[in-house]
Amino acid sequence: MDASKAKLTPYDTVDYLKTEEDMVGYIDAILEENDPVALIAALGDVARARGMSEVAREIGASREHLYRSLSKTGNPSAITLLKAIKALGIQLRAEPAPA
Repeated sequence: MDASKAKLTPYDTVDYLKTEEDMVGYIDAILEENDPVALIAALGDVARARGMSEVAREIGASREHLYRSLSKTGNPSAITLLKAIKALGIQLRAEPAPA
C-alpha cells in the first residue's frame, strides 16, 4: 500500500472507554503518573465518554464550562473537580506513597 494514500484517523481515548471498568482503570493509571494536568484531561475524557452535557447538568455547570475546565489547558477549581469526580461515579482513595 502506498503510504501517501493511507487514511489515518485521529486517536481519541474516548473511543476506548466503553465500560465502567475501562473508565476506572484509565483514571487509576493516570493517577499513578502523578500528573495533575493529565488527571484533569483524563477526567474530561471520561466525562465525554459518559456524556458531557449530562455530567455538566448533574454538577450544575454549563457544558462549555465543563469542557474548558476538564481540558488539557483547563484549571478547574477544587469544587468543580470534586463535583465532576462524584458525578462520574469515581471514588479517589488516599494511601501512603511508596518510600
